[in-house]
Amino acid sequence: MNLADLNKIHFIGIGGIGMSGLAKYFLYKGLEVSGYDKVETELTRDLVRDGADIHYKDNLDLIPGINKIDLVVYTPAIPEESCQLTFFKNGKYVVRKRAEVLGDITKSYNTIAVAGTHGKTTTSSIVAHILQNSNNGGVAFLGGIATNYDSNILLDENDIAVVEADEYDRSFLQLQPDTVVLTSMDADHLDIYGASESVKKSFFDFVSLLKDPNLLIVEENIAENFKTKLSYGFSNSSDLHVKNLKIKQHAYLFDFVYKGETFRDFIFKFPGRHNLLNAAGATLACLLNGVAFEDIKEGLSTFLGVKRRFEVHVDTAKTTFIDDYAHHPKEINALINAIKEFYPARRIVGIFQPHLFSRTRDFMDEFANVLSKMDKVILLPIYPARELPIAGVNSEFLLDKIKHDNKVLINEQEKIFECVSDDSPKVVVTIGAGDIDLLVPKVKNYLLENV
Repeated sequence: MNLADLNKIHFIGIGGIGMSGLAKYFLYKGLEVSGYDKVETELTRDLVRDGADIHYKDNLDLIPGINKIDLVVYTPAIPEESCQLTFFKNGKYVVRKRAEVLGDITKSYNTIAVAGTHGKTTTSSIVAHILQNSNNGGVAFLGGIATNYDSNILLDENDIAVVEADEYDRSFLQLQPDTVVLTSMDADHLDIYGASESVKKSFFDFVSLLKDPNLLIVEENIAENFKTKLSYGFSNSSDLHVKNLKIKQHAYLFDFVYKGETFRDFIFKFPGRHNLLNAAGATLACLLNGVAFEDIKEGLSTFLGVKRRFEVHVDTAKTTFIDDYAHHPKEINALINAIKEFYPARRIVGIFQPHLFSRTRDFMDEFANVLSKMDKVILLPIYPARELPIAGVNSEFLLDKIKHDNKVLINEQEKIFECVSDDSPKVVVTIGAGDIDLLVPKVKNYLLENV
């Protein structure tokens, strides 16, 4: 498929974080864009402001110039019985998954791809910000909204691309990476992969796509899996490692050691040692692509984070409210550790919405153990996303496994406010990848007005 020959593109599921970024890229390139999604969101409204024609009913009659469409792009989240998807697949149209189209785009760029079960969005956003801040930025397709730019895509004319390489459905095997940052290889998406070894194999397959194996960057805890690589972390044995770490005024102060030389006085304001690891991986990627340490230092100090990744909405003398996308036990554990590191004297009240019946089933004990580390747990029903219920897998069962008594299952949102209304110093945190973010404004307003 030659992207240069395209004039009109239609997106089925245009409101997704990845799909909307692609749509914005093609609008930037001057193409005509139309799309469908179930609900109107700020992402779709933003696309409309940029010139896209978007509708919210699965109705072919609402698609303008349907016979002139050169390419149809869809996301795996769209059901096979979709009216539009069925029509286009059965007609004389070119129909591609989002990952295939992103792969075609990356062929024409020097592409930095960030992969891993955790940390992809933050790491790719840090890389993109450093490049943009140092006037090296090209295009960046991000899996979240970068706070510095209030966008999930950065657009410039340089020949470098930053992409989040998604392991779900093995989508990342469609990419053409020149540099790879690999943050982790933990088991996830077992509804797709079946076993943790299959997950690891998919990451090995992805890494094998690299043209130059010397441009593989891996987090130190998985470095032993690869013969040729550069590693990053806290250990002296890593090629780039963090030294002299301190916390001051809710920011990390530290040095980097690289190739035996110490580079001093870095500042990073995004909480969590897992995010500091992400910053180290991003630093290596930028170094290998010609960015100087001084420019990296400036980029790290001005990085403001990503929406729904340790996003602080309230921070008063007694109450802090954080929203986070964590939906895997290891991510929740890293989140809790970050809260304890930055707010050591406060109780943690967690509001958790499990995401997917299959993930809850596969990691039931791990979820229970990590949730038990919080002082109070408010559990919501499982968010099903693309799945049908699984017999015996529910939040009640998970609640029973949490190892303390200060826990409650809430089915009515209004009751959440009763659970966070005490006056003791605390951190309230909403956690999950479903629609729990819709609760954030309500919880924020309640805490500001009542606590």
